[in-house]
Amino acid sequence: MTNDALTITVLGSGTSHGVPMIACDCDVCTSRDPHDRRMRPSILIQKGKTSLLVDTAPELRLQCLANDVRRVDAVLYTHFHVDHLAGLDDLRRFCWVQDGAIPCYGQPATLDRIRSMFPYVFDPAGTHPSAIPQLEMHEIDGPFRVIDCDVTPIPLMHGTLPVLGFRVGRFAYCTDVSEIPKDSWPLLEDLDVLILDALRRKPHPTHFNLEQAVAHA
Repeated sequence: MTNDALTITVLGSGTSHGVPMIACDCDVCTSRDPHDRRMRPSILIQKGKTSLLVDTAPELRLQCLANDVRRVDAVLYTHFHVDHLAGLDDLRRFCWVQDGAIPCYGQPATLDRIRSMFPYVFDPAGTHPSAIPQLEMHEIDGPFRVIDCDVTPIPLMHGTLPVLGFRVGRFAYCTDVSEIPKDSWPLLEDLDVLILDALRRKPHPTHFNLEQAVAHA
């Protein structure tokens, strides 16, 4: 997907379980349609030679191989749920290839969860550089710039959990959302492309369903 000077690659768009789910015999999970095989949510935003990864899904290595991702200049984290963090260790290959640390941007609670889930990353004594990711942690407290990309965080609600969407140019990504706060609507004006959560047809307490997503879009 190309938007002005941006190229957006959807690396994964499945549920927190992935699709198909383990031990599920529903029509979707038993489907032979390749569109019904979906990895956990993540996208790559590219502008020129700059590549921004949104979340590190559990299948990050497979996502990068499938889409020939060769560079990650920064990671933008939407929130701290495991399906958005668990692939973090695979960043170490990019650190090695790029010969440097990767900046990671997130809310304080998200960065704290990363530190608790991956303590070895932050205690590297005696560890070969290629064995762990080299990360620079940055708390998000407003719009920020990564190389030549201006990034606007969009406060959202995922059930009772405050999370973030992200806007770059006239593109916005809002995954895992059940409510868009009033103050966030101006941040979504004048978009050309919006990727918005739509978990299923039935209502869900922490995600938009299809009807809600269409109404909000």
